[in-house]
Amino acid sequence: MASFGKIRWISRSISTLSSPPLRICVVGSGPAGFYTAEKILKAHEGVEVDVIDRLPTPFGLVRSGVAPDHPETKIVTNQFSRVARNERCSFFGNVSLGSSVTLPELRELYNAVVLAYGAESDRSLGIPGEDLAGIYAAREFVWWYNGHPDCRNLDPDLKSTDTAVILGQGNVALDAARILLCPTKELAKTDIASHALSALEESSIRKVYLVGRRGPVQAAWTAKELREVLGIKDLHIHIQQADLVTTPADEIEMKNNRIRKRIYELLSKAATAGQGPAPGQRELHFVFFRKPDRFLESDDRSGHLGGVRLEKTTLKGDDESAKQVAVGTGEYEDISCGLALKSIGYKSVAIDGLPFDNYKGTVPNLGGRVLADASKDHMQYETGLYVCGWLKRGPTGIIATNLYCAEDTLACISDDINKGVLSSNSLKPGREGLRQLLDSRNTRIVPFDAWEKIDLEEKRRGNLKNKPREKITTWDELLEVATE
Repeated sequence: MASFGKIRWISRSISTLSSPPLRICVVGSGPAGFYTAEKILKAHEGVEVDVIDRLPTPFGLVRSGVAPDHPETKIVTNQFSRVARNERCSFFGNVSLGSSVTLPELRELYNAVVLAYGAESDRSLGIPGEDLAGIYAAREFVWWYNGHPDCRNLDPDLKSTDTAVILGQGNVALDAARILLCPTKELAKTDIASHALSALEESSIRKVYLVGRRGPVQAAWTAKELREVLGIKDLHIHIQQADLVTTPADEIEMKNNRIRKRIYELLSKAATAGQGPAPGQRELHFVFFRKPDRFLESDDRSGHLGGVRLEKTTLKGDDESAKQVAVGTGEYEDISCGLALKSIGYKSVAIDGLPFDNYKGTVPNLGGRVLADASKDHMQYETGLYVCGWLKRGPTGIIATNLYCAEDTLACISDDINKGVLSSNSLKPGREGLRQLLDSRNTRIVPFDAWEKIDLEEKRRGNLKNKPREKITTWDELLEVATE
């Protein structure tokens, strides 16, 4: 850790400036981070905003989470790029909170810090066999096919089995199923990572089971995502008719939620559309009212996944939340498989100096203001410290959800500025101080114009293969291209 004396020296060295700007640092360059930066810049003229990210590449899950065959969703990066090019904004790529710079140091360098670094870990099922080879978090699998440098070498074995089980029924689970089952000729036209495309071209996966604890009425995906996977060419859809039988409670849920009703209708139509699979046809099985009990070891390969044991469930009303919850029945069944993806939720990670709720995977906050102590009658806030995005509310929602989340956090920041809680009279070194601190630690900063070199090179390589871009997927090459 750098001495705070050095940072104070930096502050004194620029103390002769008149009317210094308010300086705010946003940690995380995904949708939550860039929407927050954009709204701060628009709402407060003269405020300087710096966005830092541990990756050399900006845009967070827009780059590493959005499926490669969803290019329209990625158009938002044009808007974020305009924010980064604003003369009052700077991007610091390849800067990791906790190792490159600590949170206490950022708080001394800036008038305010907004944490929007998302969720880079995963929830655990906590069941036997979870450490067997062949089991991955869906996040890892998504990062792998999207070319995230942390998962470049994941190398899931897609050739030793014809069956994959995906635990979870949200949009991430549907994306993973679609990537496993979609014709690779279609994926070849996208920005999917080349290593993933090669593996998928040689894949033996022919059956995918999407497993959910509750029923088709409670599935968490969107109608758009569901229609996409149901529309895959030459794919047999299997849904047990018994799973489509609704209860009065289901009918109430559908009456109160148009999206749930639409999803149920799509599934019902798909279930009656065909008979059994044709020889060699790929299959997608929607499995409802089942929860994972344990992973089973392969009889043929020690230490490798051989199947998943599922417990049948039934739904019971939860009086507190007015939701139906799944409870086990004590009946079990096994699905043989050699690949399993856990799509049960991303989880944010704690950092030193930050209050953190380990159970929820979020930072305790009220509207975006970080709570130093929420246990007392009078809530105490961490002055100048805010959160936005998944770190604030948990890993839910779509990209646009972060827009409203950022507005919520901005309202807190603006209120604190207007009340004088955040004041430019408290001179802070901001980006110049951050640069000096990072330089003293030999941290290689990737500014936005260096990212643009990566961007141009990826597009150039993609053009040679008739793709929108050919992603650079290793840390070394990303940094090499950035500094050329």
